[in-house]
Amino acid sequence: MTDATVSEPGHRLKPLTPAMLRELSVRSDLRGAAQSLGHYGVIVLMGVLIWKISTNWGVLWALPLMAVQGYVVAFLFMAVHETAHKTAFRSRSLNLVVGYLSAFLIGLPYEYYCLFHWDHHRYTQDPDKDPELIVGVKPTSDTQLAIAYSGVLQVAGRLRLMLVHAVTGEVTVPWIPENKRAVIVREARAYVALYALLLALSLWCSSALLLWVWIVPLVIGQFFLRPYLYAEHTGCERTRSAFQNTRTTYTGAMVKWFAWNMPYHVEHHAYPSIPFHALPKLNEIVDDDIVHRGRGYIRTTRETWAWFRRQRRAG
Repeated sequence: MTDATVSEPGHRLKPLTPAMLRELSVRSDLRGAAQSLGHYGVIVLMGVLIWKISTNWGVLWALPLMAVQGYVVAFLFMAVHETAHKTAFRSRSLNLVVGYLSAFLIGLPYEYYCLFHWDHHRYTQDPDKDPELIVGVKPTSDTQLAIAYSGVLQVAGRLRLMLVHAVTGEVTVPWIPENKRAVIVREARAYVALYALLLALSLWCSSALLLWVWIVPLVIGQFFLRPYLYAEHTGCERTRSAFQNTRTTYTGAMVKWFAWNMPYHVEHHAYPSIPFHALPKLNEIVDDDIVHRGRGYIRTTRETWAWFRRQRRAG
């Protein structure tokens, strides 16, 4: 992914010099390790607490912790995203290790996502070419809109696509080039085989541990992740400029930490080579040029919900 300045008439120029870009684009194994170990550390801690409480007092008492675990596990999507850009670490190998592990835990094949996300950056907000818009849910009622915001349909859709790739050996989605389709099929089959193995081991051990510390929390976590993802581009212009087609949402430090600083989303789309840990500094430089500015995720979710409803009436 490049950082070429958009120069078409009517588009905003990005206000970074080459020297500033080089400085901000420095990647760090230490920063990536701290972020990854911290994120996974919380997951392990929550998992142990859920196991202890459900074993000693029953599953219902562990439900609040499952909601917390859901948020943390679902937001491993951000680890997948950052490693897809190969910016989480200086080391390519570390990017791949964390990327593959995180992708497996959220049911999103890593190689597939890298190609999907590449086209999302190339064609952001292009309704005919942006994969996020092509596969996006188009609700025709408030009920369907609420289901879309739950994230359940999106997860079911990507799991179904993975199964199709694994079973049929065919890949037809346009963002996967011909020379990569065999890789995507092998990846899907590896994921399905590993999930089947974990299921078999759980049944053999008569253990519901993975269900309570991983699967159920992952489903719950979609209720947090999907509104966050809708905030990134919903209601923004359909132009080539990241300063117009993307939203930065100003939020609390904890949300930014678990989201790997991706609430600074205009900054990320304008300069995808800049790693997550440098985005706050980049925001200080480009803040005045940001057009779409979310003020917290509760308020921004109300705005995106209202946008979807207006689009439905207009359609």
